[in-house]
Amino acid sequence: MESRNPVFNNSKAFSQKGYATFNEQSAVPTATAGQLEDMYNAPPASGVDTGRMTMDDVVIRTGILFAVLVPAAALNWWAANPLLTFGGAIAGLVLGLVVSFKQSTNPALIIGYAAAEGLFLGGISQAFETRWPGIVATAVLGTMAVFAVALGAYMSGKVRATPRFRRTVLIGMGGYLLFCLVNLVVMLTGHGGDFGLRQGPFGFLVGLFAVGLAAAMLILDFDFADQGVKNGIPERYAWLAAFGLVVTLVWLYIEMLRLVAILRGD
Repeated sequence: MESRNPVFNNSKAFSQKGYATFNEQSAVPTATAGQLEDMYNAPPASGVDTGRMTMDDVVIRTGILFAVLVPAAALNWWAANPLLTFGGAIAGLVLGLVVSFKQSTNPALIIGYAAAEGLFLGGISQAFETRWPGIVATAVLGTMAVFAVALGAYMSGKVRATPRFRRTVLIGMGGYLLFCLVNLVVMLTGHGGDFGLRQGPFGFLVGLFAVGLAAAMLILDFDFADQGVKNGIPERYAWLAAFGLVVTLVWLYIEMLRLVAILRGD
């Protein structure tokens, strides 16, 4: 599978065709006719019985991550501590890179990422809300709406994660990251406004592009989780699939905050 979400970039488990195999050999005992009939009449094994990842596993673990992220965000919303905000941003970045590049399914690392991102989101949300009252509620609703539309489009089959779709998203991500680097240099040199080059109509268009790109990444996230379930990969990979979803949703929320702030101005 070519271009994919960076979270799954090095994971063969999410891109195999058919059921995964693990090179395990075991002796197969001889069964009697009665035992074979009982096996035939038994209900099919579920993911829980086989130890394979199911979509329920992904949903549950995503819920766990948000159960950690939201209280952490609420804590720093109340504290509004810059050290917690920037510390959370740095810790979240480091943990996110470790999980992504090592393809780690370690729950402690992934839950730690959710907690760190929660601290960052709480602080940055408070800063935006202080300047533009009501902006957080708007950004949350916007994020939920985009998620629902992306999920609906994927479930209906109207949008498919084809190789061409993946290549397009990869090109878009590369261009957007390059623009972000240029914009960061502009902001650090004291040019532009609060968001550097992202001002006025041009900033609005960039924001729309970023939101659309995040929605496309959600489609890829859904597809990677779906492919993992079909491949019968181990249950522990549900943590990695949940991590990918949370990474994209956090990015989408930040883009929503910025987009609404540009629309509202001062």
